[in-house]
Formats: sequence, C-alpha cells, structure tokens
Amino acid sequence: MGTGGSVVLEPLWQELLASAEFEAPGAVSISCEFELPPRFEAVKDARDFAMTTLRRWNLAELFDSVALVASELVTNALRHGMSQGPSHPGAPIQLCLIRKASRVVCAVRDPSDQGPVSKEPDYISESGRGLHLVDSFSDTWGWHPLAGAGKIVWALFHSGDDDLSGPTTQVAV
Repeated sequence: MGTGGSVVLEPLWQELLASAEFEAPGAVSISCEFELPPRFEAVKDARDFAMTTLRRWNLAELFDSVALVASELVTNALRHGMSQGPSHPGAPIQLCLIRKASRVVCAVRDPSDQGPVSKEPDYISESGRGLHLVDSFSDTWGWHPLAGAGKIVWALFHSGDDDLSGPTTQVAV
C-alpha cells in the first residue's frame, strides 16, 4: 500500500520514471493528457477518461483504483487548487495518465502552489478522506511544485502486466 505521500522536488519523470525497468529496450511508453474544466462535473469526465485510457492499454483491472484516485485528485484540485491558485477564470485542471513498463502514473495539475495536506480522517464528515483513499489505493503518491505556478499531485500504480509487447505509440502528449 501507499507510503503517505511526499514532496518530490525533482521532476516526476526523473524521480519515478528513471529506473532500469523504464529504460529497458521495448518498454511501453504511453501518455495521455486530458484537460478538465474547473467545475465539479469534471470528476465524472476524469473517471471516464481513466476507464477509456486503461481499456485502450488493456489494463482494465486497474480501473477501479485509478478511477477512484483520479476522482479524488481532481476533486482536491477543484476544491483546494482552484481556490488557492492564481486568478485564472476558466483555467483547466490537467489529468495525465502515463504508462511505463508495468507502472501507471495518474497525475493532476492545478494552478495552486499549496501542497496537499493529509489530515486525520473524520469518518462522519462527507469530506476529508480523499488523500487517505489515494494512499490506500495506490502504491505511492506525492506532489511537486512546478516552475512558475502550480503543482502536480501524482499516484503510482503497479499494473502487474510485465508484458512489454503492448502498444508503443505516444498518444496526445
């Protein structure tokens, strides 16, 4: 299960994706990026995007976990990232799914520089448990600030699919 999240000061691709597993010849390297409007209906769009992308990658077994985490990260971006970020009316949130070898990264970018804060869950309240769910359903998660403004909050999943003969094209970078 997860590690509780951490700040990653190096870019995500250097910290998480620079292992020998990802550099192996023939390793699958696919990424998809999806812009979401700053409204709560975007959470359903994020789940739909995750489902469509994972089905295309033949990783439907990860759908429940990735869709839940994408939903939580997008919800947090809408609730906290948009309200604390610079004033950009209509600025989209970006959801990116990356598959490298047997790993999938779900990353959400928002305009706020404030990192996510995990607090003790209140099981009676309707909110406040999102990062605990992210931690429970991913192998690890974290965040890093972006140059200029904004941040990326990410979660890493192991697909269990070590067959690297799948698709090798880059999709919508």
